Amino acid sequence: MTSGRPATEAVRATEPPVRASSRTAPPKAPRPGRTCGGVLPLGAVVTCASIIDAQQHRWTVTTSADQDILVTQLTRGSGDHTQGWVTGPDGAHACWFGIDSGSCQLGPAGTYTITVKLPHPTGSGNYTLAVESTRTPSTCQELPESFFSFASPGITGTLAAGAAAHCFRFDQPVHSVLRTYDPGGAPDVLGQVLDANYQPLCEVRYVDRCALDQPGPYRLFLREQYGTASAYTLRMPRLSHPVGCPAVPLAPFGDPGAAVGSGTVSQREEVGCHAVTTPAAGPLLIRLNQYHDQYLSWTMYDAAGDQVCSEYDPDRGCPVPAAGSYTLLMLNRNDFGTEINYQVAVTRLDRTDGCAPATGTSWDQAALPLHQTSQVQTNCQPFTGTAGQRVVTYTAPDRYNDAWSWLVDASGTAICTQSEEGEDGCVLPASGTYRVITYLSWWQTDSTDLTYRLQVRRLSDPAGCPTITPGSYQAAPAGALGGIRCRILDLPTAGTYRVKAMTSDNYRRYGNVYDSTGHKLCTGISCEVPAAGRYTLVLDGSMTRTVIDNDVQHAFALLPWQVTGCPTVSDTGWRDAPHRGTFQAAAQYHCLRLPSPAGARVVGLLPGDATEATTPEMSVVDATGDEVCDSYSLRQYACELTGPGPHSVLLNAEDGYPTTSYSLGIARVDGPPACPVLADDAAGSTVTTGADRFAVCLSVPAGRHTARESFTWTRTAGTGDARLSIFDSQGIRYCGPSGYSVGRTITCTLPAGPVTVLLESDAVAATYRLTHAPAP
Repeated sequence: MTSGRPATEAVRATEPPVRASSRTAPPKAPRPGRTCGGVLPLGAVVTCASIIDAQQHRWTVTTSADQDILVTQLTRGSGDHTQGWVTGPDGAHACWFGIDSGSCQLGPAGTYTITVKLPHPTGSGNYTLAVESTRTPSTCQELPESFFSFASPGITGTLAAGAAAHCFRFDQPVHSVLRTYDPGGAPDVLGQVLDANYQPLCEVRYVDRCALDQPGPYRLFLREQYGTASAYTLRMPRLSHPVGCPAVPLAPFGDPGAAVGSGTVSQREEVGCHAVTTPAAGPLLIRLNQYHDQYLSWTMYDAAGDQVCSEYDPDRGCPVPAAGSYTLLMLNRNDFGTEINYQVAVTRLDRTDGCAPATGTSWDQAALPLHQTSQVQTNCQPFTGTAGQRVVTYTAPDRYNDAWSWLVDASGTAICTQSEEGEDGCVLPASGTYRVITYLSWWQTDSTDLTYRLQVRRLSDPAGCPTITPGSYQAAPAGALGGIRCRILDLPTAGTYRVKAMTSDNYRRYGNVYDSTGHKLCTGISCEVPAAGRYTLVLDGSMTRTVIDNDVQHAFALLPWQVTGCPTVSDTGWRDAPHRGTFQAAAQYHCLRLPSPAGARVVGLLPGDATEATTPEMSVVDATGDEVCDSYSLRQYACELTGPGPHSVLLNAEDGYPTTSYSLGIARVDGPPACPVLADDAAGSTVTTGADRFAVCLSVPAGRHTARESFTWTRTAGTGDARLSIFDSQGIRYCGPSGYSVGRTITCTLPAGPVTVLLESDAVAATYRLTHAPAP
């Protein structure tokens, strides 16, 4: 139950109060006396400074209406809390009420007695008491028609401490819908709207919808739950057939010009309101200027006050069901109470006013430059397609921003709103004209003309992509440097292919491969195709917010997955001259065939002074082309040649170096050591290094080392550094690789049996002495 207001309270209002009784003056509270009790006028607040032990204070209140309901307010006071009960003119019990706001159902008109006492016969306290009638309130303020406008500031007032309720009276057409607000003030100010039969219709406490589904006139009783003095602002604009909402004209695509609404919502739960009139049913696009520090949401209502859509609905656009006028509300959701100044534009998605000229879907077209000169602008790009075609769009801003895009059909209905798992693009449901709807989200204060780019492309049976056929290892890449973000892969057989795209400066660019229907087959270097035929490689194919213009150059490697045509490299690279090679173009693959059998272990040898540019990426693959080891395993551990042989080393230039030369060696480290024996006397063994020998291999036979052995190398002539590694007869690295140094001693726990000592140096002339001895 909600409340009215005491007659002794001064209320600020936009309209004068209209009394619901025949009184000519406000009721007066009884004068304070030595005891509490007596006549209690409706709407008055009485104060009793003391109630002790078994005292009972009796008050009388008179109602002139049968079946009246009293709103009661018995405040908590200090000390023990009081309670009250009501008896009728015949002495029969009517109701009981406790502290705070409550209600009491009466019977016939007449004088009723309210008895206030403590719940126990001992104790003391104080209280205030007030009651208000819902049938014949002491005063009831009339709410004029202007109050129900969205432009109305509402009515302000103050609930005095201990007041039972303030009463407001109004009338509206039955089935009207009002929008209620939090009255503000103390946290527990709330109200209740009653119909003509005094039955509750809705509560006034939060932002909510109040449907007047029963006839009026209506009364609203506003109260504070605990009797706390509180100011309030009462606002209830009519959401059905609203007034006070400025009109927003329908805007075209492109710059909306003057067809823009604006407003300010000053605090949380406040709304901006606009009227939108549309000549036919169809989807509307609502565009608000959204900044990172704004929290603004919109909802659209029809003339009856029923919600049609909101920005949280899953479909793009608001599908209004019929021609007519609609109400657009913008709600401030900012918990920090920040004022929001907004602009809004509304565009019919089924119209083409302001759309750009139609574009094709060929991949060799230049990207379309788009402009946004208004913060609420929406752009429209038509294109034609046929049923079953798969189309993909890419958008990208020219400076930091968020670019949004989606497809609509001729009716403006969004298509492909749900993504297909594992697929890219959108399958067109019918033949005809479609449009890409796009806009940028962010608009800074210094913005005048923001630009972004758009590509509309066909994934199924694509046009405009250069064609490449598989190339060979060691040769130039199959796809030479060129523009356009796609390539047709003309593949002679089913099977797995090695596909890799690189920028002109040799950085990896990821791509997807699609079949002729636009279904995605693979992502990454390995691509298995089910049959011979033509397939499409698209760079950044799934990244719809990435535009790659035709002037961006790429090279493409397209090779059979099985590695063939490789020269054989020595697996005793510590003895034989290193292999030397030169990458002559981005995306080029080199390969080397290993003579070592399956199951052997090998390591890669590189000059210690090799730069990033002269250090190729290395991996080892088996006879099927599957990778066995990567560069790290090959250099820091030892690569076991698993899988079927023969095995090969694949080589690529490092990122950023499309053309570069390199030298490397391979050393087999398992089996009986084939290296010279490392002397075990104090003089040790002396070895030389140079440009053609940057690895030295020595062995320590079984029985000529202890379980813990110290190995020392010292540069005795020349320049450069070296590092040391120790392997057992199975090719397992037991120690190292150490750091590069001109000289150092490392201690290693060794297994039984022979071990191999591998010294890797810079590719410069130098002499080193190596020794070993039991560890101290």
